[in-house]
Amino acid sequence: MNQRIFLSPPHMGGTEIKYIKEAFDTNWIAPTGPNIKAFENDLCAYTGSSYAVALSSGTAAIHLALLVLGVGEGDFVLCQSLTFAASANPIVYVGATPVFIDSESLTWNICPNALEDAIQFYVRTGKKPKAIICVHLYGMPCRLNEISAICRRYGIAIIEDAAEALGSVYNGKQLGTFGDLGIFSFNGNKIITTSGGGALISNNKSYIEKALFLATQARDTAPHFQHSEIGYNYRMSNVCAGIGRGQMKVLGQRIIQRRANFNLYKNLLRKIPGINFQVESAGSLSNRWLTTIILHEDLGITPENVRLNLASQQIESRPLWKPMHLQPIFSNAPYFGSNVSKELYQTGLCLPSGSDLPQEKLLDICLLITGMVKK
Repeated sequence: MNQRIFLSPPHMGGTEIKYIKEAFDTNWIAPTGPNIKAFENDLCAYTGSSYAVALSSGTAAIHLALLVLGVGEGDFVLCQSLTFAASANPIVYVGATPVFIDSESLTWNICPNALEDAIQFYVRTGKKPKAIICVHLYGMPCRLNEISAICRRYGIAIIEDAAEALGSVYNGKQLGTFGDLGIFSFNGNKIITTSGGGALISNNKSYIEKALFLATQARDTAPHFQHSEIGYNYRMSNVCAGIGRGQMKVLGQRIIQRRANFNLYKNLLRKIPGINFQVESAGSLSNRWLTTIILHEDLGITPENVRLNLASQQIESRPLWKPMHLQPIFSNAPYFGSNVSKELYQTGLCLPSGSDLPQEKLLDICLLITGMVKK
């Protein structure tokens, strides 16, 4: 049997064990300790953000971002529809209403025109949205110039969901640093991992101080346990942060490796009429966390055909995210736009993109896809 090829497995750099061992040797097996602060400092140094708080997940980071912005019952939050559910679920956690926005066809991210249509609609009804969650899908920067200008014009806060985009750059600046708050995920399938974890970053000190307070059960300053508001157990552990410290040392290499995967896929598959790739817009550099393709209808094969064929050879691939406005749980939520995100979901496929994927395996994947097209 062939050894299974996973979509995006963890890839250790070798130094992680040093920091894990330090945590054990010093008995910092807790959601506090020196690795956490050092990891947060590493994130700030890398991204250029002033403040960071390491958390248990990217979902927790979005939840806290909404809370520190004061989003709550009766508020409306605009959210990219083509994304993972973790982008949208925290909106419901805080009692707000998600309003889903279609994608544009170049970057596959939130469409500025549909975004402004939604804002104008709610402004006319006296219910100006409180925040927007824009997603950098598969590591691709969204059209931040236009989106930032729109949000400034209407006075709407921006939460950058950069869960998939650590190391991606827009106009020479790291993603996650353009909005009021930015979030990252370090789940096991991300470009670097802490096993499970996330982070919230901002240049606003009060936001991060509030997030840290809420993430540690909202304990008031007192010698006893006293709580004046609801808090959460969202802090990253010192052991996991140790993994993150080691992973930060190889982040640059991982981006190079992921982009090399993309370039090889593109060079081998772009000659096939009907196969297209996610495109970097002017000023953008994607970390290419996942290489994704679009298979047009006239190609004669569907993404599901390809997925099943690859699966038969022990190769994992995955459809693009199913848009939130098509999910049963959000079927009644407001939606603005056309059918771009739906069409991307129906015609797209994520290919194996691990940073330790051998070149010969990548060639085998391309040969399997090419062989299907020729048939």
